[in-house]
Amino acid sequence: MSSLIHLVLCLILTAIPVPAGKPVTAAAVVCVLSCDTLDPSKAHQDTFPVPDKSLNGRVLRLHVSDADGMAWGSIDRGATGDSVWLDRSWDGGATWEGLLGKASIPGTWTGTRTLMYNVTDPGRHRRGLIRACGDAAGIACTEWIHPKVCDVACDGTTQPNGDSLPVPPTTLFGRTIRLHVDGNAMAWGTIESGAQGDEIWLDRSWDAGASWAGGSSLGRTSVAAGASTGRTALFATRDPRGRHYGGAVRACGREAGHQEGSCTAWARPAPARAQAAADALLYSYDPYPGWWPSSWWNSAATLTAVVDHAKTTGDRRYDWVIARTFEQNRGVFPAGERSSDAIEGNFASRAIDDSAWWGLAWVAAYDHTGDPRYLSMATTIASYVHQYWDPGTCGGGVWWDRERTYKNAVTSGLYLRLAASVHRRTPGDSLWLQRSRTAADWYLASGMINASGLVNDGLTRDCRNNGQTVWTYNQGLGIGGLVEIWRATGETRWLDAARRLGDAAVTGPVLTRNGVLTESCDVGQNSCDDNQKQFKGIFMRFLADLAAATNSTAYRDYAKRQADSLWASDRDPLNRIGQRWAGGTPNQADWRTQASGLGALTAAS
Repeated sequence: MSSLIHLVLCLILTAIPVPAGKPVTAAAVVCVLSCDTLDPSKAHQDTFPVPDKSLNGRVLRLHVSDADGMAWGSIDRGATGDSVWLDRSWDGGATWEGLLGKASIPGTWTGTRTLMYNVTDPGRHRRGLIRACGDAAGIACTEWIHPKVCDVACDGTTQPNGDSLPVPPTTLFGRTIRLHVDGNAMAWGTIESGAQGDEIWLDRSWDAGASWAGGSSLGRTSVAAGASTGRTALFATRDPRGRHYGGAVRACGREAGHQEGSCTAWARPAPARAQAAADALLYSYDPYPGWWPSSWWNSAATLTAVVDHAKTTGDRRYDWVIARTFEQNRGVFPAGERSSDAIEGNFASRAIDDSAWWGLAWVAAYDHTGDPRYLSMATTIASYVHQYWDPGTCGGGVWWDRERTYKNAVTSGLYLRLAASVHRRTPGDSLWLQRSRTAADWYLASGMINASGLVNDGLTRDCRNNGQTVWTYNQGLGIGGLVEIWRATGETRWLDAARRLGDAAVTGPVLTRNGVLTESCDVGQNSCDDNQKQFKGIFMRFLADLAAATNSTAYRDYAKRQADSLWASDRDPLNRIGQRWAGGTPNQADWRTQASGLGALTAAS
């Protein structure tokens, strides 16, 4: 019976005519904030960005919820058997997935609607268009949404906000082809030393230049008679409505007498350093699972870097990322899905430090948004971490893991910062104040800080400094925890201790080489692992906190030097930042190194 039903449905669908000349492709399910086929009753908005279409007395309407990034169609004033569906295109309307959510008006009704489908697909870096179509003794469709990309300005504007050249020009038969970008992340192309009929255009890609469907030959312009130059209009490289950040562009041109063209390298605009780094970082965010695949604690630290940037600049474009990450990750996950450990709800797992990283992320989110659910979660996480404070071994400190195998600097620094942070944001609190005082006293007396003022990795089983690697993030967490307890109490001894840790780091030579913050795994042919790639940005976050607390010019100058070095020596034309802030090889680059670089750039802001 199921085979017969399938055959009947196929015959019905193939019998419905579609506009000629446009191929129809099969639809793959798209998931962003929700997956395709969500019921419209769950929409957070209902807007009508294009005019209704009249079809033999019926009203065909496209409904859009930008809050959900989804659309649905409806047909009204109809008769039994009239139908409505959506078309969705990923290449600017050249081809489309047709008959999405097709629904027919049942007997006694006069209208019906489709289910909801995603307009955008940032997880796979595809920018979509969508329209509603209907069949009521004829076929008709509404206009597409949203063919024009709008950011600070929209596609097709002509007045730039500044002019910079992100990549070298290219030449072709004596012509010079340049890519220009401005302070609004808009781009345009020019051709120089040309003649009548020469052409200039832009290509725009949402997947770092791998493809540019729907973004080919934008603003194609010919050099006018009697002129030697030509230029395109301006086109946006970010699509906030579609949740696309860090679009890539290139300028291309053709000499009138030849068919072949030439293009510059792909580039992303850099309207501001930290903004450019954040846009490139958001490129790697997967909105449906709501994290940066595939690392659990690194995603927490990365979200914190994004929130810090947003808070520093007042940018609210990423607030949905904060909320999405929270909602999608506060539940339970089996081992292997988010981490090698099971995640047991409320960001708890056997790795106590992993939980604490998420606690700091939600403190940052609360500071930026004021949303109390984030502070509530941070407090819940702090309470979980506190369960592993154990004065029975080494006089105190938090165990690194549930098996109680190691007391180390990272977990100790995280707990101190988190406990003091919860206290400062909880009116009338005394419990977390006492816990943070106890943690700070223990931290300074633990022996993890060596004679040079540097924080070694942890303690031996008999509670001595184990002499293991001085990592930048451990140094930073010590600074951050001590600054926060100073803010909570006003006692200068804590700030003095934070200064000692800061001075030991920035004056070198263990953590600073030739003026640039350097992880031990950066040196020579060594290469940092996925955890270590992110350490330096965490240090810079807390050094910036120390600079603010002390009003120290020396710390601010140090932060600026890091930002200048990585921007000049460790960044490619797509604003991707690598592991080694002084440059050199090997130099890995991924979203972890990007988050680390963003931390440095924000610290210098």
